[in-house]
Parts: sequence; C-alpha cells; structure tokens
Amino acid sequence: MIKAVFFDIDGTLVSFETHRVPESTLNSIKELQAKGIKVFVATGRHPSILSEGNNVKEIEFDGFVTLNGQYCFTKEKEVIYEKNICSEDIHSLLEFMETNNFPCAFVEDKETYMNYIDETVENLLKIVNVPLPPLDDIARAKVGKIFQLNPYIPVEFQDKLMEVLPNCEATRWSPVFIDVIPAGGGKHVAIEKIMEYYGYKKDEIMAFGDGGNDKTMLLTAGIGVAMGNANEDVKEIADYVTSSVDEDGVYKALKHFEMI
Repeated sequence: MIKAVFFDIDGTLVSFETHRVPESTLNSIKELQAKGIKVFVATGRHPSILSEGNNVKEIEFDGFVTLNGQYCFTKEKEVIYEKNICSEDIHSLLEFMETNNFPCAFVEDKETYMNYIDETVENLLKIVNVPLPPLDDIARAKVGKIFQLNPYIPVEFQDKLMEVLPNCEATRWSPVFIDVIPAGGGKHVAIEKIMEYYGYKKDEIMAFGDGGNDKTMLLTAGIGVAMGNANEDVKEIADYVTSSVDEDGVYKALKHFEMI
C-alpha cells in the first residue's frame, strides 16, 4: 500500500506551457491526502521559489525535497537532511572561473545568486517562469554553504568543468545548463532519509518525474512514474509512463494504480 507520493515540479506538476498545476492534479492530490497518503515535493528548485511563477502554493505539501535532494525538511520546517558541496571543490571552481567565463548560480539554503546573467539565463528562466536571481561577488561562496551549483554551459563543456569538481556530480534536463550537487547526492538520498524518518518501505513510495535529475528518485520508489513529456531515458527506467502534464498525466496515473 502506497503511503507517500513524491512529485517533481517543472514538467511534472507544472506545465511548461501554462505554468500552472492542472486542476485534475490539484484535485487528485487532495484526494490522496484525504486518504491519509502524504504528498511531498521533490524538486531542483530552491525553497524560496517553489511557487514562483506557478500555482504550486495551492498544494499543502507534507514535506519538501529541494535542491535536488540536498535540502530536505518537513512542513513544520524541521530539517531532515542537508548536504553541501565541499569547500575544496568550491575553491577549485572559483579558480577555474577566473579563466573560464560562464554564468553560474550559487545556491545557498536561503538565497541564490549569480556572477552574471546573459541571454541564455534569461531564456531558460522564462521557460520555468521564475525571476532572475540577484548578482553578487562569487567569492562569497568561500564562506557560505553551497548546496547546488547551476553552471550555464553546453554539453561539450561539461566534462572539462566537472574535472575541477571531483567531489560532485551533475545531472542535466536542459542543453544549456546543469545541476551540480555533491557526489552520491540526488533526490533519492533525501527520499531515503524521509523513508527512514517516517518508517516507510520502498513498496510504500511512489514518485513522479520527467527530467534526468528524477531518474534515481523513480528507481528508489516502489512505483516510478514518468510523465508523457519526460526525456526518453527517464521513460526507459520508469515502471509506468503516463500522459503529459498538459494531458492530466498525474490524474491518469493515479487512476491507473487505483490510488484515487
């Protein structure tokens, strides 16, 4: 019996076209919770922008997996798990960026800042309908906890960058940027911490996603559902592929598994 369901935000709960959570999804989640099933968000987004540019705030989540699993907390704001990028890699990155110029977001627990913003950054953030982060001196990263990095780089530059971040790993859901997190991290790690916290077993967990950063989460869950608009590699590892977010995919999958 499923006791908890985890949902990615962009492309899963929220449409890239309408920037809205479909009404069918909102109603389905309310029905899950009425049955005592807990509902968690599992996103790469920062906690401060979960509902920026969308109507996610209409959902009363029971807990939060944010920053691709690096910062996880309950609805009462109790931190269940956190893990930041080691200082050695941060120093190495800052040195690398002295001679390699690209936009990069530095993500702390309370705020995100960037070194500079170009057209690529503007266009990508328009897709997810979130505001541009503030600019700051990236030397700040030497003293603050950085939970995630978002370098805006092409695919062919990724290997070169990751050579200077040996204690990190990257996932990509866009051709123009990557999510960089501590090695061994990911949404699945935070989900495992939540399972431990609440006493859930694998077969009591269900997860929905669409991007490369959702793959480990879908594999960790007893039932992993890929949206119809998901990347092909995500669909290949999923237990079930539903229709797209714009075609009531969440509702249809929950009906298929007789959850609602």
